[in-house]
Amino acid sequence: MTHYQGLIHRYRHRLPVTDSTPVVTLNEGNTPLIELLNLPKKIGFDGRLLVKFEGLNPTGSFKDRGMTMAVTKAVEAGSRAIICASTGNTSAAAAAYAARAGITSFVLIPDGKIALGKLAQAMMHGAVVLQIQGNFDDGMRLVQEISSELPIALVNSVNPFRLQGQKTIAFEIIEALGEAPDYHVLPVGNAGNISAHWMGYCESTGQETAACGHCQGHCPYHPAQPLATQRPIMLGYQASGAAPFMRGGPVSNPDTIATAIRIGNPMSWPLAWAAVRESGGWFDECTDPEILEAQRLLAQTEGVFCEPSSATSLAGFMKDVKGGRIRSGATVVATLTGHGLKDPDTAIGQCVQPHRVAAERSAIAAIIERSL
Repeated sequence: MTHYQGLIHRYRHRLPVTDSTPVVTLNEGNTPLIELLNLPKKIGFDGRLLVKFEGLNPTGSFKDRGMTMAVTKAVEAGSRAIICASTGNTSAAAAAYAARAGITSFVLIPDGKIALGKLAQAMMHGAVVLQIQGNFDDGMRLVQEISSELPIALVNSVNPFRLQGQKTIAFEIIEALGEAPDYHVLPVGNAGNISAHWMGYCESTGQETAACGHCQGHCPYHPAQPLATQRPIMLGYQASGAAPFMRGGPVSNPDTIATAIRIGNPMSWPLAWAAVRESGGWFDECTDPEILEAQRLLAQTEGVFCEPSSATSLAGFMKDVKGGRIRSGATVVATLTGHGLKDPDTAIGQCVQPHRVAAERSAIAAIIERSL
């Protein structure tokens, strides 16, 4: 039996590739869908709550799904270099897949505004890292200008092949559940992921969607036999300090502990709005304390460690359960976009610090007894 070889091989018939396309893969995708057992009881939710843990992709985030497609198509087109702006996860994925393809990667990141784990990845994978004196939105403007003038492929989510790769998460969820969930909740930063999820769900039911950026509503990848009979209600949650969807327009100086969604001017704005409108969903926001509490609660009740931005999906979900907006008995899937080890400093900063004790049995036993 052939081992799993990545999402392009698995979903080739639903992606814009041919038999001659030079696939660049790190065997991304096929991430676990974990049903939560303790957290729903703790918050009084009587339905099913599952998390799609994208932190177990090769570089630790969902960005790998889109990057395998973006770099594959860049290589197919003859590109020898790629470029992106990033709050961290995109730069890590771009650098890794460029290394795999044997091409050069250039990444623009905000100076002092990137989690250390993500910066380490980009550097170790050999990217040319440029820390700009500005935020992600400044970087996005610059890489768009540069890629339009120089022979270099832009691999941010404005690249439609990124969303084509990311849509495969919907296929995996439907295959695991046998049907689409009632609700799908996600963190929203640049908004490409919620757009891609919706694209995948629409293709799975054979329905066209205004959010399908690749084919503009006439998708050749809709399966002849639909995989699902329903589409979920899409819920997108932002951090309060970086919530342009809640403010009705761009936020000039976004600020949040959830660095992966510290974005004030989302590039996939119209596609994300289409996903929410078509699904009957909504956007909402969470404060940094709410996000950190959700991250800690998930780790300590379920053993799943995600980064703060990922926990925004659960923080928003918990608010909506409390507010009665989530239907009782519903099946809900939350996308956890990245692993907690991406941002260890933030995690350690909110935990009880290690006990410093003598290397003696009595001292250790005393602490254990107090803790039981």
